[in-house]
Amino acid sequence: MVTERLRADHSPEQISGWLSREHPDNEDMQVSHETIYRSLYVQARGALRRELTRHLRTRRRKRQPRGLSRHGQGRGKVRDMVAISERPPEVEDRAVPGHWEGDLLIGDRTSAIATLVERQTRYCQLVALPDGAKAEPVREALAASIATLPAQLRRSLTWDQGKEMAEHRRFSVDSGVEVYFCDPHSPWQRGSNENTNGLLRQYFPKGRSLKGVGQQKLDEVARKLNGRPRETLGFMTPAQKLTELVDGAPEPPAER
Repeated sequence: MVTERLRADHSPEQISGWLSREHPDNEDMQVSHETIYRSLYVQARGALRRELTRHLRTRRRKRQPRGLSRHGQGRGKVRDMVAISERPPEVEDRAVPGHWEGDLLIGDRTSAIATLVERQTRYCQLVALPDGAKAEPVREALAASIATLPAQLRRSLTWDQGKEMAEHRRFSVDSGVEVYFCDPHSPWQRGSNENTNGLLRQYFPKGRSLKGVGQQKLDEVARKLNGRPRETLGFMTPAQKLTELVDGAPEPPAER
């Protein structure tokens, strides 16, 4: 079962937590994430080791200490921004679903995709940008993606101060979703999105062009991420959590 989950791109931590959740009274069906890592990096050999370690996010053949990474890109002033400090309290404490964090995932210098992560469930949507990452195509692509969501999941979007969101006012008119902007150089203010973008590097390494990556491929990758159990969700998957919220949420009042 561990091997099967690794091949589905689940991390050792996710596998360990999921097994504990699914089999709480059966010790034979539980294993620590350290044991899984040890079996991969110490005990496993040959083709099996190569085949399984390539499913880990880092794809390393040897285990290494976790390091720090920094990234940055030129930012211009976006007009009429609403600061993150003005977000409603319900966004900060994740009490209500429908509040999203977003950013661009950069490929090479000429390509990118947009990433959206729902704050309460960590559910993600990936958005192809075949017409580039300037303000107009980004606005159109994001609005189209948001429009696929139920009404109760379209509340707000938190973004950094990238020029790709220069048309945020028109986006809000088109989608009904208010946009809030992070403080400069403060990626932790959209930490769920940052974490998801890190996971996505398993599928889309830095520096590799994303021009040929279509929406069908992005939907496939999103399904994989949304099917991974998350510790922060009690080892439910984002897809399970989102379904639970949507099925249990009251319908919005009908317009008169």
